[in-house]
Amino acid sequence: MSRPVIGLSAYREQAAWGVWHAQADLLNSLYARSVEAAGGIPVLLPPQAEDGAGVVERLDGLIISGGSDVEPVRYGAESDPRTQAPRPDRDAWELALLDRAAALGTPVLGICRGLQVMAVHAGGTLQQHLPDVVGHDEHSPGGDAFGWVPVATAERSLVRTLVGADLQVNCHHHQSVAVHPGLVATAHAADGTVEALEDPDRPFWLGVQWHPEHGDDHGLFRGLVERGLKS
Repeated sequence: MSRPVIGLSAYREQAAWGVWHAQADLLNSLYARSVEAAGGIPVLLPPQAEDGAGVVERLDGLIISGGSDVEPVRYGAESDPRTQAPRPDRDAWELALLDRAAALGTPVLGICRGLQVMAVHAGGTLQQHLPDVVGHDEHSPGGDAFGWVPVATAERSLVRTLVGADLQVNCHHHQSVAVHPGLVATAHAADGTVEALEDPDRPFWLGVQWHPEHGDDHGLFRGLVERGLKS
């Protein structure tokens, strides 16, 4: 049996390697390694024209990866001064990928920003600066540091079948999901932050607010790859 092909949305950034300083298409290799560890074949999907989203037809699964803040205009809000500079190319690309995945029934896993993109795709909104709501910065301590927060998953949820009932997760986000029409919140942090969303009408349409690629538990990736085998 062939290994499922899993697409990963990627950055297009100014980068340096060897003697070169140029734009590059890149993603932390932990994402691809996690897909490989789960039995899949990772393929990077850098931002491009929205009609390129037809590539989803060739995939067995899709991951919307972490990254910068979603542009607030996408959910009808004005930008908070603490919201990062917009990346309209990536927003448009990932929303187009989700459009195609929804039409085809492609399994989808959203990670960190990916969860937030899935909420916006569903017509939802984001809280632009989470510390204003929860009163602390444990979800993103600053710089390149990760926060560690306790998370409880809902009974009979997909996320619970993949990672268990209670866990400590590593996270790096200063924004969070506020409104998520059509999606069910199936995990929360102790402070009430939405940590997972699922579409109950789809076999595998799951987003999580944490970064599972930085841990040793590849349950979420295995679930996506196994679902891709059945698609």
